[in-house]
Amino acid sequence: MATPSSNEDHLTHLRHALSLARLSPPKPTNFRVGALLLSPSSEPQILATGYTLEAPGNTHAEQTCFVKLASAHGITSSPVEDALGPYLPEDVVLYTTMEPCNKRSAGNLTCVERILRLRGADGRARVRRVVCGVREPETFVGENVGRRRLEEAGIEVVHVGGLEEEILEVATAGHVKES
Repeated sequence: MATPSSNEDHLTHLRHALSLARLSPPKPTNFRVGALLLSPSSEPQILATGYTLEAPGNTHAEQTCFVKLASAHGITSSPVEDALGPYLPEDVVLYTTMEPCNKRSAGNLTCVERILRLRGADGRARVRRVVCGVREPETFVGENVGRRRLEEAGIEVVHVGGLEEEILEVATAGHVKES
């Protein structure tokens, strides 16, 4: 797999995702997260970017990436992940400032579920690696078991340190701070 693997490569892409997270409107009821999908070629190419609430509805950053990419391929069915997989190259890398969610309000697929639905015509997962800057705080969901679900499905989850304080500051902007 010719994906970026050095810590500096990961930090470069996580910084890009963090710049996207800053575009998300601060709200007390969600985290501001940025994400990007990277093609695993010898010359890595960004396939899509997204941030929380960029797309219509209560969209998460990862979901926004998938919606934008699906739109570029003319996919309008919902959830888009069920039809998008065959359009993706093998071994896509998802960079996200915060570990993908494994719990959402009623009627919304979790980001973990969306990632797991992205399968090629051969049935293989298209996202093979998820790189994130912080684990999801327990603020809204309690313990996030998404990492375990992804790993059980054969998807590598990599936490890259170095930006935690900045990511959490951006993610929680708009939250009521306890004194």
